[in-house]
Amino acid sequence: MGRAGVESRSQRPLGAGVVHLALERQLGFRVFERVHSGVVLTRQGAALLPVARDLLERWRDGVEAARAAAPAGTLVIGMQTAVGRGLQQEALRRFREAMPGWEVSLRLVGWDDPSCGLADGSSDVAFLWLPVPPGVRTHVLASERRGVAVPAGHPLAELDEVPFAALRDEPFIALPRAAGPLRAFWLGMDVRGDEPVVGVTTNTPEEVFEAVTGGLGVVLVSEGNAALYHRPGVTYRPVAGLPPAELAIAWREGDVRPQVTVFVDALRQVATKV
Repeated sequence: MGRAGVESRSQRPLGAGVVHLALERQLGFRVFERVHSGVVLTRQGAALLPVARDLLERWRDGVEAARAAAPAGTLVIGMQTAVGRGLQQEALRRFREAMPGWEVSLRLVGWDDPSCGLADGSSDVAFLWLPVPPGVRTHVLASERRGVAVPAGHPLAELDEVPFAALRDEPFIALPRAAGPLRAFWLGMDVRGDEPVVGVTTNTPEEVFEAVTGGLGVVLVSEGNAALYHRPGVTYRPVAGLPPAELAIAWREGDVRPQVTVFVDALRQVATKV
C-alpha cells in the first residue's frame, strides 16, 4: 500500500465508524452508505431519522421533567459571623444549579452554641471558626492572621504590629463560657499561660464591636473579619506571635444527605479559586 493510502486510512474518524457499525448490527440493516465524500443515509436510515429526532426530543423533555420532580426543601446555613471572602455567593449559585427547587435559609447563631445549630439539627451546615465541638466534620476554607481590635485613640493603635505580650494586661471582650474551646482560642489561650482579664462577655459580633467602641476592652479578630466589620471608632492592628485562625464549613458526622454534600462540594471548589 502506498503512502497516500496509509494517510487516508489514518485520518478517517475511527470512533464514528465504530458507532455506525454497532448501530447497524443492532438494527439489522444499513443506516449509512459510504461515499467518496463521507457517509450518507440509506433509504432505511432516512426513514428512521425523524423517529430518532422525536425520541431525542422526548428524552430531553423527560430529563427536564425528572429534574423538576427532584425533591425540594430548604438548606439551613448557620453562621456566627459574616462570611464574605468571595465564598458564599458563588457557592450558593452552584448549589441552586445542582439542586433546582431547593431554597436556602441563612441564620445567625450566637456563640453560646459552639456547633452553630448542628448539634440540635436546626442547621444543616454551618460556617465555623476552629476549633469545633465533637461530632462535627469540617473543611477549612480560609486561614487568616489574627489581629486585635482596639478603641480609636488606644495607645496600641499607634503601632503597626502589636506584640501579643502587650495585650496581657488589657481587658478582653470574651465569648460566653458555653463557647468552650472557641472562647479560649479568641482569648489567645493557645499562647498565653495566665488567665486573661475579661472586661465583658458578648454573644454576637454586633455586641463585640459595640463593646470595643465603648472602651470596654479589646478583642482578637481574624484579618478577614476586620475588613467585614469595619466600624468608626475601632482600629485593627495585626498581632505578632499568634497562630492563624481557620474558617471552615462544617456538617454533622455521618450526614451524607445530597443537599449537604452538594453545598460542601461547591464550597470546596470555590475555596480553591479564592
